[in-house]
Amino acid sequence: MTRTLQAANTTEAVKRPGRWVALSVLVLAVLLVAVDATVLGLATPYISEDLRPSGTQLLWIGDVYSFVIAGLLVSMGSLGDRIGRKRILLVGATAFGAISVLNAYATTPELMILARALLGVAGATLMPATLALIRNLFHDPRERSLAVGLWGATASAGTAVGPIVGGFLLEHFWWGSVFLINLPVMAVLVLVGIRMLPESRNPNPGPWDLLSVTLSLVGMVGVVYAIKEAASHGFAWTTLAVGLLGAAALYGFVRRQLTMPIPLLDMRLFRSRGFSGAVLADLLTILGLSGLVFFLSQYLQLVQGRPPFEAGLAELPAAIGAVVAGLIAGRAARRFSVRAVVSGGLAAVGFALAALTVIGQSTGYPLLGTALLVVGVGAGFSFTVTADVILSSVPKDQAGSASAVSETAYELGAALGIAVLGSIVTGVYRDFTGPAGTPAAAHESLGGAVEVASGLPAHTAEALLDAARQSFVDGLTLAAGAGAVVLLAASVAAWFLLRGQRLEDGVEHP
Repeated sequence: MTRTLQAANTTEAVKRPGRWVALSVLVLAVLLVAVDATVLGLATPYISEDLRPSGTQLLWIGDVYSFVIAGLLVSMGSLGDRIGRKRILLVGATAFGAISVLNAYATTPELMILARALLGVAGATLMPATLALIRNLFHDPRERSLAVGLWGATASAGTAVGPIVGGFLLEHFWWGSVFLINLPVMAVLVLVGIRMLPESRNPNPGPWDLLSVTLSLVGMVGVVYAIKEAASHGFAWTTLAVGLLGAAALYGFVRRQLTMPIPLLDMRLFRSRGFSGAVLADLLTILGLSGLVFFLSQYLQLVQGRPPFEAGLAELPAAIGAVVAGLIAGRAARRFSVRAVVSGGLAAVGFALAALTVIGQSTGYPLLGTALLVVGVGAGFSFTVTADVILSSVPKDQAGSASAVSETAYELGAALGIAVLGSIVTGVYRDFTGPAGTPAAAHESLGGAVEVASGLPAHTAEALLDAARQSFVDGLTLAAGAGAVVLLAASVAAWFLLRGQRLEDGVEHP
């Protein structure tokens, strides 16, 4: 009799009613974040023209969102474990929508940077909560793999929806409209989520340690800022001091977690080779991709002269590839192996980036489209499987913290990628030689050069734009090469670190 009741309870846990409807709400949150991340790159030329940021300010607009998210994800994931993942998701979604309005109506580069930072605070509540709720909704490993695949596919779909919708809006309205598309998505998420999402939390969470939160934030922001500044302007005493402060804060955070009875982040999670390997693979993948992706929209618009909507459509193959790969990644990893799928996906992305090192100002779309498709397929396989490995490696009570680690790797990689690879593009670009008397604003960004050229005689403007565009392409191809090296190194690392990892039970087998 007892075994019959246990079996019934297990079946009920595995097949929770309404779980797929609840999943649809969670993927809306992912869509919200993905759309916001992609429309920024498309809107960058217009922001440059309107707000006239310097090259450094433009990089801050692009990466401060990731800086703040990276610094707060672990804290917010742990907070969700404590106060309830549904609650923090809905509060964060509401704040995300409201702060999007501030982004839309920013009038100065400084205000735009502040708005992006506040959006990062709200965004830090969303991603860990969605993955943690998936871990608690789906107990059957195969259903969970499909759910994670849908979660990842929606994020990829957001990268397609964002540029297309954003391109349409940019052709008909001002650049701030691309941020206002967050509002209807947020409204649906909150209204449906209140009714459909189950609440879940850690039954024995312990206190939410504010000192740990501060150390995590100071450490992540300090280290990433130092790397960004060193890449942009070389080493300076202030940069070194900030980097050392960040490293000391992270060291203090780790030491504190090891001594707390119930830590904000259980450092023992990293003893699992599969968990650590999946996190490292995510970090290196995004590091190698993000700097290139950030500048790709500018290449399509400002170098090749495509209108925003066409530029958005041009980036569609990457999203299509990622969606398709995400939906079949779990099945592929079970049929072959986790490390084969992840390493193969990363290698594919690396070779696609290597192919982009030969692009020029007039490169035809077949090469670009094919490379983007391969990038999407490879990333879709890798990200979906690593997310599944991370979730299945921990007890469900720690799902929020584990998800936060996964997302921290993602956002840290994005910040580092924009900082390092973006600085390569910016550094190469600034050295171009234009016509005599070229204003300094033309050397700050390609958008600045386009703005300057609009006020020059036709012959001078053509010479300026040709030199600026060629220099931008030179920087872009160099960054693509660096990204390819990072991705191929990540592929090799994943092959060894994920040895023996399986998805069925999340247990490593020798």
